[in-house]
Amino acid sequence: MEILGISSQALFGQVLIGFINGAFYAMLSLGLAVIFGLLNIVNFAHGAQYMLGAFVTWMLLNYLGINYWLALVLAPVCVGLFGAMLERTMLQRIYKLDHIYGLLLTFGVALLLEGGFRQQFGVSGMPYAIPRELQGGQNLGFMFLPNYRAWVIVASVVVCASTWFLIEKTRLGSYLRAATENPKLVQAFGVNVPMMITLTYAFGAGLSALAGVMAAPIYQVSPVMGSNIIIVVFAVVVIGGMGSISGAIVSGFALGLIEGLTKVFYPEASSTVIFVVMAIVLLVKPAGLFGRTA
Repeated sequence: MEILGISSQALFGQVLIGFINGAFYAMLSLGLAVIFGLLNIVNFAHGAQYMLGAFVTWMLLNYLGINYWLALVLAPVCVGLFGAMLERTMLQRIYKLDHIYGLLLTFGVALLLEGGFRQQFGVSGMPYAIPRELQGGQNLGFMFLPNYRAWVIVASVVVCASTWFLIEKTRLGSYLRAATENPKLVQAFGVNVPMMITLTYAFGAGLSALAGVMAAPIYQVSPVMGSNIIIVVFAVVVIGGMGSISGAIVSGFALGLIEGLTKVFYPEASSTVIFVVMAIVLLVKPAGLFGRTA
């Protein structure tokens, strides 16, 4: 069966790849949106934290024999603790300064992390096997759906929806939003605002690490995997609206799908289509699709 002269298997295969890429775009941009929306920090270290999640997963397996399922919990916790240390020792000092200082600081941290891992492990990348329970796939007739890729899409949707609900619909989320807008008032009610801010940054870093754990069996674990994706993720966040939780999720999945379809119908533009969309969105709505104007 052909659609517009393209075989259905090729088309649906690229749609699947688009949804997989979109799953990672959504999770990474969600972490960025949480950190920027609640802390006003442009976290350029987010790609490095994604890379750390993949490397912690790889090291847990190869050095300690800890499998993928336990790494899904341990790697985000480890990277979240690293994020909490980074926030307490460095980022706390620049909250009252312009956004550019946070961007430069986290960019420097990202360069240090990537450089250290490049020195230790090189840039060729290392494989991480798909867990035995998720090997194989399902023949849907019009395409073959690998079990692990289906798991990544479903898990990312659950994580994104849960995070949106936590931030937007719970009392904890309302405390977080209030703490960033009027910290003195919230502190007067007995809330430990500095600790809440630290935990928020750690949560955002943990989200990026969780994406890294799920990416490890699909992409090779490499020191440059974070820098290869972070610019695209920033574009996704800008399109959705800086700090918008729902914008990050919707834009991540939608742009992954658009990128996948572009690879079918116009492959030459697949690497730039997201930036073209960003330019068009910023011309029409400078605050982003879901962003609020100041």
